[in-house]
Amino acid sequence: MKTILSKILHFQNLIGKAFLLIISTLLIVYLLPKEHQFSFDYKMGMPWQHEDLYAPFDFSLPKSKEKISAEKKRIEKSSPLFYAIDSLVFDSIRTIAVSKLHWIESGNKKKQIRTKINELDSLYAKGIIAEQKIENQSKTFFLEKNNRIINQDYSNFLTIQDVKKFVIKSGLDTLFPILPPNTFFDDQLTLKHKQQQLDQISLWEGFVEKGKLIISSNEPVSEDSFKILEALKFNYTYQQAEFRSNYLIGGYAVLVFILLVMLFLFIRKYRKEIYEDNRKVLFILLNMILAVLAVATIINRAPDYLYIVPLCLLPLLIKAFFDPRLGLFTHVVTILIISLVVPDSSIFIIVQIIAGIVTILTVSESYKRTNLFLSVGRITLVYIVSYYAVQMIYQGNTYGLSWLTIGNFVINGLIILALSVPLFYIYEKLFGLVSDFSLLELSDTNSPLLKELADTAPGTFHHSLQVANLAEAAAQEIGANAMLVRVGALYHDIGKMKNPSYFTENQTSGSNLHDELSNIESARIIISHVKDGIALAKTNKIPDRIIDFIRTHHGTMLVYYFYSKEKESAEIVDEDLFRYPGPIPFSKETAILMMSDSVEAASKSLKDPDAVIIDAFVEKIIEKQIEEKQFLNSDITLKEIEKIKKVLKRKLINIYHLRIEYPE
Repeated sequence: MKTILSKILHFQNLIGKAFLLIISTLLIVYLLPKEHQFSFDYKMGMPWQHEDLYAPFDFSLPKSKEKISAEKKRIEKSSPLFYAIDSLVFDSIRTIAVSKLHWIESGNKKKQIRTKINELDSLYAKGIIAEQKIENQSKTFFLEKNNRIINQDYSNFLTIQDVKKFVIKSGLDTLFPILPPNTFFDDQLTLKHKQQQLDQISLWEGFVEKGKLIISSNEPVSEDSFKILEALKFNYTYQQAEFRSNYLIGGYAVLVFILLVMLFLFIRKYRKEIYEDNRKVLFILLNMILAVLAVATIINRAPDYLYIVPLCLLPLLIKAFFDPRLGLFTHVVTILIISLVVPDSSIFIIVQIIAGIVTILTVSESYKRTNLFLSVGRITLVYIVSYYAVQMIYQGNTYGLSWLTIGNFVINGLIILALSVPLFYIYEKLFGLVSDFSLLELSDTNSPLLKELADTAPGTFHHSLQVANLAEAAAQEIGANAMLVRVGALYHDIGKMKNPSYFTENQTSGSNLHDELSNIESARIIISHVKDGIALAKTNKIPDRIIDFIRTHHGTMLVYYFYSKEKESAEIVDEDLFRYPGPIPFSKETAILMMSDSVEAASKSLKDPDAVIIDAFVEKIIEKQIEEKQFLNSDITLKEIEKIKKVLKRKLINIYHLRIEYPE
């Protein structure tokens, strides 16, 4: 039944991973910009570093911005003006004039006035404008009259002053004291016509036929070649868009899926405990997706600010919560995915991978603010220097680095500083992970759980402090996470609080409670401190990464004292009753704790220890653990074990050094 349940859980775990893999692939493909990327890098004046390039399709050459601007200015200058005649204006004038004719008695006089009114009508038919005319007017004019638009010579327009002269000369000034204009400037029609002309400006000049040689391999990119390449790059996105988009999305999906599978295989091979925990896998994938989202947003809205995106946050977070190797591999996979859509992808890959390596090498003990500031400063400097160097290679001069780019990298560093601490806190709460900041809090011996340990089991507390000092020194010697080891050592024996008097370090009265128990019962109580410690740690919300030290600090070793006593009194002894349940250590840090704990605990039994005795004693204990295959899963080398032995020997010699006898 247990085997069946194990298989079911394993199957569910695999389904969860497959779901995470597929969903992550789809999300990343969805976020990636869908425009086709021009797959060639080139700079004016530099050799064409690819094969001979032929036009893959017919395309036009765009006009320069200067030519388009000149055409717009020409249209602004020469665009015609539109006027409109309001026919109702003179109708009202005629009505007023006719109404006044009955005051005139002479019939001939009325006839002459009507003739003059008709002449005035013909003047209004030409168009009377209110403003003064401009001399040497060069624009074209159009006149809207009776819903028709006709070309009008500017000289044919009359002004109010012209009409007044005619009225005075004709003797009609008494009939027409006020003469309004009937022709008005039509700004809406003028603007509409001008916009139509601007919209009709062609953005293209010249044409390149399919199959034409654009540039040969190693040929310098001239100004003309550069213009054609830029045109090809522009047209590349829009040629057969729908047909090519299907291939684009398919290509994205295949490459992203392959890269994510490689990441999964890497985690499975080198960090099996992370691979088995879908929550931790989700954490890694989530940060990769957020990095892709940030880059995609910048590319779509402000591509000039691409290097503002703090991609080095990804390896920094992965290193802080897991390990540097996984952090760097995740960073490289993410950069390869993002490089599918960024301009100048080769420069981007080189600069970002160098920055990621520097992040892994420099950011340590991030809970110390000074270290974090210095590390981010180094990352920013490396960004600038590496980008500058790559630009010199591609452009062949020292003008490749602009103040805008330098500003991008500086802002990048500031964003890393601003986001790192809040993200550490958020991820710790969301995913139950452990960073250097939480380790610093857990290492405080005034925390409630450690204070309870000091009160309930003072001997165990003192033992834990000694083990913490030994393990921390050993971790520093081989480059392991010293802070993590120290915290793990402080909490590794908290399970002894349940039955403190059954452990020798807490026995002060001289009596031993085990004398009243059988060897099997005594072994059971000793072994149970691991299970009790795990339960107590979970109750107090101690992170899983620390609980791992409680689980593994005895591995699958025997409770050798009671096992030996049982063998003296019984012919057949079941080893399983005297063996810790495990698991064995699965990291360098947990392996260091096992060695340090065993050596420190056993050292209390030494009588008159000196350097020779301590040397043999440490060798015996650790060699026994190696024989029991306790370090097979911990990724620790024999060379590192030898270094740890030397540290433990040196520390124990310092602890047990002989003092001179003071006179009484």
